[in-house]
Amino acid sequence: MSLLKDFKAFAMKGNVMDLAIAVILGAAFGAIVSSFVDDILTPLLLAPALSAVGVDEIAELHWGTVKYGNFLAAVIKFLVYAFVIFMLIRTMQKFEKKKEDAPAEPSSTDKLLTEIRDELKRR
Repeated sequence: MSLLKDFKAFAMKGNVMDLAIAVILGAAFGAIVSSFVDDILTPLLLAPALSAVGVDEIAELHWGTVKYGNFLAAVIKFLVYAFVIFMLIRTMQKFEKKKEDAPAEPSSTDKLLTEIRDELKRR
């Protein structure tokens, strides 16, 4: 059971959580950049070069077709990931705050001193 507690303490440290968040959001942002290049920038750059080709042939090749929907989907996914992570962090902070607000149980030394004090009062 100690191993599980140690792992939980390790996973909940600020540095580990920050790294996990950075990896998740970095991957999602990478998808936005890839979609922008693949679905918007590249077709716009290729469209003038293919202007000599007929419109029907471009439609068949799917070159020059700007896919705004794919890009918007990547942006929406990123926003959803960011919101879910925000909610998780916010919930974790509330639990940590409740733990901090809860009165700490007296240590064994404090308990012993309290017992001694109470015994001396009784005499």
